[in-house]
Amino acid sequence: MTLSEIRDQAITPALALLPARMSSLESEVMLLAIGLQESRFKHRRQLVGSPPRPTGPAKSFWQAEQGGGMVTGLLRYHDDRVRDLAVGLCAVRGVEPSPRAVWNAIERDDVLAAGLARLLLWADPGRLPRLGDADDAWQLYLRTWRPGKPHRSTWDALYAKAVAEVSR
Repeated sequence: MTLSEIRDQAITPALALLPARMSSLESEVMLLAIGLQESRFKHRRQLVGSPPRPTGPAKSFWQAEQGGGMVTGLLRYHDDRVRDLAVGLCAVRGVEPSPRAVWNAIERDDVLAAGLARLLLWADPGRLPRLGDADDAWQLYLRTWRPGKPHRSTWDALYAKAVAEVSR
């Protein structure tokens, strides 16, 4: 999928389901950059093994694990407002708000996955990085996604693609 298609078919509809204050160019850049970093928007299931096969524990373009922050973390979040928004997204998308059901659904429901990814960013106490600040964006990605094997070497170019997309 192209970045424009991801925005049109996943991110824009997801943001429409959340409070308006969660929608911004900065949030779209982060969602695009993280999706590019995690899956290149090509794989909805984590690739593992040699040769790589889609059998890993992470699902969706944003590569969320069942026990991770984007699934279990949001559904059990300590702040009722965040948790209620996650449960509300599930209700609108017709998904039971349980970790297993959500984890299974995000493999095929890009709107739910994008909405949960945005909520995970929202739950971070810091502000979204200003457009073009790849370093702060990288730090936010590390704090919220907690990647097992982060690849900084690819981040700047992928982040720049995300910025270019939303700046068109």
